[in-house]
Formats: sequence, C-alpha cells, structure tokens
Amino acid sequence: MQGIFISMEGPDGSGKSTQITLLKDYLEGLGYETLVTREPGGTVISEHIRTIILNKEYTEMGYMTEALLYAAARAQLVTEVIAPALKAGKAIISDRFIDSSAVYQGMARGLGVDNVYQINSFATQGIMPDITFHLDLPAKVGLARAKGRAALDRMELESTAFHERVAQGYRDLAALDRNRIHTIDATASIEEIHARIVQLMDQYFKSKQD
Repeated sequence: MQGIFISMEGPDGSGKSTQITLLKDYLEGLGYETLVTREPGGTVISEHIRTIILNKEYTEMGYMTEALLYAAARAQLVTEVIAPALKAGKAIISDRFIDSSAVYQGMARGLGVDNVYQINSFATQGIMPDITFHLDLPAKVGLARAKGRAALDRMELESTAFHERVAQGYRDLAALDRNRIHTIDATASIEEIHARIVQLMDQYFKSKQD
C-alpha cells in the first residue's frame, strides 16, 4: 500500500480525538497499518518541547519563540515517525500539523501565514498532509467543552477573542486550499461527522485510482 498522511484540525474542544479513533478503525478495516500521533508531541523529544510550549507559567513566551518551538517539535516528529512511516506504506493520522501553526501563530498571533509555512517547510522537509479534516466549531462552544474536560493549558487559557480568531482563521485557511482541507460542521453528531469523513476518504482513494 502507498503511505497516506492525514491531519485532523480544529479549535480546542472540536472533537478531534474521537474522530481520529474512528478514522483509525476505518483505515485498519481497509488493511492499513495505522499510526496516530499528536502535535506538539509524538516522540520523546517532541513531548518534552510540548511541556514547555503549554506550560501556563510561561506567560512571557514570545510569539516567534512559540512558533519555532512548534516547528522544532514537528521537525523531530517528521524525522522520527512520519517520514519513515510513509516510506513503509503506513497510514498516519496526526492530531494537528502545520495548519495549526498557520492559524494559531500565523493568523491569531499575527506572525503571518507565509512566514509560518516557510519556517515549517524547512522543519518538515516539505512533507504535508495528503488530506486534512477541519472540524469547524464556534470558539465559545469549544472552550466550554475544553473547560469541562481538564485543567486548561497555556494556549487554552488565552482570551475568548484569541480563540475566535483561531476559529475564523481555520475557516479562512480552508477556503484557500479546498482540495486538501475539508471543513466539517463539528456541531453535528459523532456519527454524522464520521460518516462525512468516510465519504471524503472514499472520494480521495477513488481519485487516486482514476
């Protein structure tokens, strides 16, 4: 089988973890050996970087520092996990990837999308997801879900206005790359969201056969 790289994107609380589990089962049903990873994280080194990025005590962290730390964690993940898995013909599902940085740091932080993509293109050896699912959810709904789930990290503790910029940023980014990024209404039921993801995956595989 040819390797496939899928990313799941969306604001905090949009239900990515649930849909990733269902997508993994779907892919394994097709015969894929499937790996699930997360960002920032996915390797020992990347997980240590994650603890720095999300530590709520590091309120003085500069936006560029934040962007570069995300890129560093991503570089290690690509080198150690994603690139070898793709070469081996596996399916990789990542909870967030470059698009998160484009939205959170490029748009919501104001660093510029092009700047963020340039940094990350170098960090990831140019590897991009083959298909991306954007779970669209109003910021206030996502924050309410996140608050009910666990203690909030440094990014989750940002203002409502920041998270609203993130939610809108995802919509704007998806509009720029409709062939790769597919927006799905995350207020729908778990079953409805999964059915839409399966439909889009089936269309993707069919397009590769044509």
